[in-house]
Amino acid sequence: MTDEFNGRCAMFKSESYRFQWRDLGDIDGGRPNLGSLVNVAVYRLMQYSLRDVLNRHLSVEKATELLREAGRLAGAEFCRNVLNCTLPFNEFVADLQEKLLALKIGIMRVEKSDLDKMEFTLTVAEDLDCSGLPPTDETVCEYDEGFIAGVLGTYTGREFDAREVDCWASSERICRFKVTTKGEG
Repeated sequence: MTDEFNGRCAMFKSESYRFQWRDLGDIDGGRPNLGSLVNVAVYRLMQYSLRDVLNRHLSVEKATELLREAGRLAGAEFCRNVLNCTLPFNEFVADLQEKLLALKIGIMRVEKSDLDKMEFTLTVAEDLDCSGLPPTDETVCEYDEGFIAGVLGTYTGREFDAREVDCWASSERICRFKVTTKGEG
């Protein structure tokens, strides 16, 4: 679809639109004074207001599913564009840890790893999505679940499920994710 005012193709408001890393644009060129960093509160404002609208217009279950799906897409694009997918697994994980820390997404650690079964327990401290939230007795990091699954799936070529079992919001001080190949665990 072409915009009649400037001849450019519609992108974000097209049914055929599919997110790609390049859609993030030239952040440095577009924000020469403010730069690429933003306050965590602003990120959460977008995420939790979007969750509220999705919950009310669809359902809590559908909102959870969509946040997970968006995280999976983001994780896959992050893996393809930020991480070195040619590294052996342990070095790839070290690269992932380094990038998550550098981008201030969180401090990821591998608590348990079974490479034969491709099962992992990962923790994320100071998680962007939830660290500092009041206790709610629920896990809230569905976007992160998808992100982790998307990163590992893109790197390995296999499908993964990641489920948060501990969360800052569930009164823990760390997010813990059980990661298995899809259909297992």
